[in-house]
Amino acid sequence: MQIADVSIEAPRDGRAAVSSVLPRSNRTLVGLIGMGIQPSRMPALHEREGAEQGLTYIYRLVDLDVLGLEIEALPELVVAARRFAFTGLNVTHPCKQAIIPLLDELSPYARALGAVNTVVFETDGRLVGHNTDWSGFAESFRRELADVPRQRVVLLGAGGAGAAVAYALLTLGVGELSIIDTNTARANRLAADLCGRFGEGRAIAAPDLAQAVDPADGIVNATPVGMANHPGMPVPRELLRPHLWVADIIYFPLETKLLRTARELGCRTMGGGGMAVFQAAEAFRLFTGLQPDTERMMKHFEGMQVMR
Repeated sequence: MQIADVSIEAPRDGRAAVSSVLPRSNRTLVGLIGMGIQPSRMPALHEREGAEQGLTYIYRLVDLDVLGLEIEALPELVVAARRFAFTGLNVTHPCKQAIIPLLDELSPYARALGAVNTVVFETDGRLVGHNTDWSGFAESFRRELADVPRQRVVLLGAGGAGAAVAYALLTLGVGELSIIDTNTARANRLAADLCGRFGEGRAIAAPDLAQAVDPADGIVNATPVGMANHPGMPVPRELLRPHLWVADIIYFPLETKLLRTARELGCRTMGGGGMAVFQAAEAFRLFTGLQPDTERMMKHFEGMQVMR
């Protein structure tokens, strides 16, 4: 499929564009495609909010690891979801950019970011990609780290999630964003795109992690390192200092090794739970056409962490 040409630019002030999503059927079948996603809290979070709103809401995991598939299988999985009358799909690592050529249209934010985490199967047959990651991260940051300094920030990861977080950080007023990625070309592309949107010098692809962290106010991890199936820490302990704030977008586990280590050293931290809930709430709205109760979803998410 070819993506329809969309000339609309994402708003530069970062405010979410108001879109009119009409209520859909009271039966909703959606899924999450990614690798190593068995610990995901998204099925329970979506299904509980659906039940609260009187919907028959079913959320399934499509885990490439469990299925024994690689990312090359993504096209056939999307076709299968369409044939089984899915309402839509959430998309996570490593599929947020790979899914774009399979879609008919992108929302302005998805096009601006070059990454998709939510696909809506429209009733007219079109597959429309959206990005709710950036607004989810921004809302979580506003609630938890609104008063932190942000002149210089280091972002780890320039993939689909990294692009969304980078957009959110610059929207939130970060002066200079240093991007670190194992794929140097990808980091360079993201930095160049961000400078084109936010102004020259607002983002750079940093060649050395230690040099980037030394003058920084904060660090954000947008890589898979620290997830249940990618254990470890993306930043060596010796680079962390008490005056840094540290954020991680991973939410399973909710406290990654990076966050635990940073907190032990006296850093202020933010986990990925808030971003997970707020991006899920917007995806729920896109899937159903109904406005979710974000506070209720947050309480449910927090309850799941206690019960696990």
